Amino acid sequence: MEKNQTSLLKKIFLTPISWIWGAVYYTRRIFYDYGILKQRSFVVPIISVGNLTFGGTGKTPFTLWLSEYLHTKNKRVMILMRGYKGRLENSSGLIHSGKKINPDPTDYGDEALLFARRLEDATVVVGKKRSENLSFYFPKVSPDVVLLEDGHQHIKIKRKLNIVLFDALMPLSRYKVAPLGYMREGFHALKDADLIVIGRADLAKPEKVIELKNLLLPHLPAGIQFAEVGFRPNGFYNSAYDMVYSLDQIRNRKVICMAGIANPQSFFKLLEDLGAEILVTESFPDHHFFKLDEINSLLSYAKSEDALIVTTEKDIVRIKKIVNDESIVFLEVDIHFMKGEKETKEIIDSCFKNIY
Repeated sequence: MEKNQTSLLKKIFLTPISWIWGAVYYTRRIFYDYGILKQRSFVVPIISVGNLTFGGTGKTPFTLWLSEYLHTKNKRVMILMRGYKGRLENSSGLIHSGKKINPDPTDYGDEALLFARRLEDATVVVGKKRSENLSFYFPKVSPDVVLLEDGHQHIKIKRKLNIVLFDALMPLSRYKVAPLGYMREGFHALKDADLIVIGRADLAKPEKVIELKNLLLPHLPAGIQFAEVGFRPNGFYNSAYDMVYSLDQIRNRKVICMAGIANPQSFFKLLEDLGAEILVTESFPDHHFFKLDEINSLLSYAKSEDALIVTTEKDIVRIKKIVNDESIVFLEVDIHFMKGEKETKEIIDSCFKNIY
């Protein structure tokens, strides 16, 4: 009874804040729609990969897949991103992928370094003033396409395509505007969506995916396409990015899971499904900069149990700056399409028709 009363009081207190929060974002979009606030246009297609919710929906692996697909089409890709928690977040910085450099995650953030390592030929620009950064770096890079990572709320830049991601595992009850729920802005923002991608669909029950689609449909443009994706593990790598264990080799191996990402549970589930004997799971805040004692305490436990510490590709970027140990490996993952791959590629390809 006391718990219900506390929940009710919390809801009464937070509801007006949620209304104000949602109204601010709604008004902002209206101002851009009517030209009161001006969008900046560029001469190449700009594709936004974003979401409506806080936390992980798989934007990083999807942006990675999108960049690789565009590379197969001989497109020079620029990824424009915030560089969250990096020193250059409040200014700007540029990394060319494929170069033999060793940029610091404290400067660029972990995701930028992940893109720079994994992509064959791309440019990554960090800094939260994305419009200004794009104007500055555009003539230096001359990209064929710009990917606006985590860009659905960054409407100062006019885009050709809006891709919006959702997490199939997130409870539908959380789809309320903050602080009541996990939404950055209300469903009205979906009027600008061109493609909906439902992530972690491989881990959700089919009826849950249907319920999510039914929740979104009333707010979407007519005839919008849906795609469903999951995560596919590739193998286990050390901090030098050499594969040290295949997927089969982790079966029945003692493992300590360590993750500083927005949705660690799906990462833990991947390892469980691979047959690892999970001794303990350690979750840290998203983009967490690990401390030496945090890692050393886990290393000590791992060595006493003859276990591996398995982390994520984003986390290894930060961990290797503190500790390099053969007991620490990361699981590399890519997305795979369950539904909608053909339609997704067609929508992306349409961005390059009649652009000149």
